[in-house]
Amino acid sequence: MTEKIRVRFAPSPTGHLHIGGARTALFNYLYARHNNGTFILRIEDTDRTRSTDEYIEAIIEGMKWLGLGWDEGPFRQTDRFDVYRSYVDRFIKEGKAYYCYCSAEELDERRKLAMAMGKPPKYDGRCRDLKGPVPGVTPAVRFRMPQSGQTIVDDLIRGPVTFDNAQLDDLIILRSDGTPTYNLTVVVDDVDMKITHVIRGDDHLNNTPKQIHVYKALGYEVPKFAHLPMILGSDKTRLSKRHGATSVMAYYEMGYLPDALVNYLVRLGWSYGDQEVFSREELVKYFSFENVGKAAAVFNPEKLLWLNGQYIINSPSEKLAELVMPFLIREKTAGEGQDIDMAWLSKAIGTLKERSKTLVELANSLRYYIAEEVEYNEKAKEKFLNEKSRGLLTELKDGLDSLPGFSHEGLEKAFKSVVEKHGVKLKDLAQPVRVAMTGGTESPGIFEVLEIVGKEKTIRRLEKAIKACM
Repeated sequence: MTEKIRVRFAPSPTGHLHIGGARTALFNYLYARHNNGTFILRIEDTDRTRSTDEYIEAIIEGMKWLGLGWDEGPFRQTDRFDVYRSYVDRFIKEGKAYYCYCSAEELDERRKLAMAMGKPPKYDGRCRDLKGPVPGVTPAVRFRMPQSGQTIVDDLIRGPVTFDNAQLDDLIILRSDGTPTYNLTVVVDDVDMKITHVIRGDDHLNNTPKQIHVYKALGYEVPKFAHLPMILGSDKTRLSKRHGATSVMAYYEMGYLPDALVNYLVRLGWSYGDQEVFSREELVKYFSFENVGKAAAVFNPEKLLWLNGQYIINSPSEKLAELVMPFLIREKTAGEGQDIDMAWLSKAIGTLKERSKTLVELANSLRYYIAEEVEYNEKAKEKFLNEKSRGLLTELKDGLDSLPGFSHEGLEKAFKSVVEKHGVKLKDLAQPVRVAMTGGTESPGIFEVLEIVGKEKTIRRLEKAIKACM
């Protein structure tokens, strides 16, 4: 085995990149980067009935969005069928595999009979020592498993896990239609790609003792294994669509930042003291299996949303301006090709990012800055745009119209002049202005809002509000 650490993420393209798969990819990525190793992307697409090119592209898109760059690949198993068949031929010649002529119907009947008798539903081995072929039947090929003793999986997370060899099936490695099976292809690929560590979900643990014997049959030093605990929903059942979005790109669509999702996923099963928020550099520096727990992790959408909010707050406004643009177009806050000054947009975002937990929320909040006109919330209009506020708004409009600039200091002075003249509180003027500017009663500081909306739009909106007061 090579001394350099080599790991792989090997998804089956039968769906979009799932949260569980993304976490597996992330742990492989971090382990490789922490150890200056190699991270390989391998597409296990031998299930031709369910694998599609569309899903392969979706997996790659999800990996790229999360920033989990690979060093080699992506490799596709369907490009390697001849390689797998050559290994099957080798096993048969060496007596490590044999032809099985049992039909699917026969196997199913024998499994049911074994279960009815209280025996394990494993293959009964009747073709194991056949002397010759069965005429007219195209056989499958089975790998010859040991029938006594034990196989120990020395897991980096769980410690030693012992399996009784008498319970292991002589697994099919080549179907009767000539296609190889998972337990063969995964091992052959690991051997050819010189994989040193297999990091995957613990739903694969029962396959591991079988695969260990295939590694040994190929004369390859068995890789080290780390089986990650499952991710569960809030009801402690396996994470599924009923718990909310499970596809990685669904979180992109909902306006999550990739760094926030990565941070959240790594904390599902791994910890480093009491720290919650990590940079990429910190994750690479601190990652190890000593800090991966054995218990299943529970996916908490509320905590992910909170964490995403923290990332938005702490992201530079200039970066958020670039990230939010596709959402401004999608949410029809801005039109395709609309010329928006990015420095201005960054300034607007700076007033809103502490109020936004997702990019979708941020895009919607920016609406009143970008739009030519705002629609009033009916309750806000009724309460604040009335005869009482009309005079205040008129005087403010005249005062703002005569301002040489539109700075925070000048705005504050104009407001103060109206408030003092009429003996009212600042809020008595600020709230009607807020409704005039945003359509509602909540926004950042009113002087900040006016500065960003700009003089021309502010005057126009105040004129509209004054008319609405009549």
